[in-house]
Amino acid sequence: MEVTTFIYFVRHAESIYVEGTESSRSLSEKGMADALTIKDILKTEEIDYFISSPYERSIETIRPTAIEYLKDIKIEEDLRERNIGKFSSISFKEAKCQVYADIHYAFPQGESSLIAQKRSVKVMEDILETYEGKKIVIGTHGDIMTLMMNHFDKQYGFNFWESTSMPDIYKLRFEEKRLKNSTRIWESLLEEGNGIS
Repeated sequence: MEVTTFIYFVRHAESIYVEGTESSRSLSEKGMADALTIKDILKTEEIDYFISSPYERSIETIRPTAIEYLKDIKIEEDLRERNIGKFSSISFKEAKCQVYADIHYAFPQGESSLIAQKRSVKVMEDILETYEGKKIVIGTHGDIMTLMMNHFDKQYGFNFWESTSMPDIYKLRFEEKRLKNSTRIWESLLEEGNGIS
């Protein structure tokens, strides 16, 4: 009988960009409100463990849910967001498109898709091994989430990254460490109403 493990990727809520505060910037007022909505969405999912990127906006996004479950949040350094590096004369979106189109390419002082994917997937594989059969919330970022999902299913790439929102929630079902399906539950539950305020 195959063992089923559920991963809930929670992309961080809105955080106002401030130069030089990549790891420390907090959620906006809207982001804080959305974090409480995430708690309402996930409070019946019977979550076993909470793990997060070390960046404050990711931790803050899942903190209300962890408190609801009376659980600690384990920090994993290698789940941090990919550093896109220094780019000029093109837009942020164009820069992202370029690093997805060529997984080996990196802008100066930045990480290639391949390097960022390797470090984050190692954490994912450890999680799937250590917490097999459990339900785990992972506080994450749009780019690094996309790269981890891409490792298990190549359909997740630039277009998927571009389609995600802040916040966002994807529920992934793994059997024997193989990704079987993923469901976006942020928008779907909000659209249904589902008693969430």
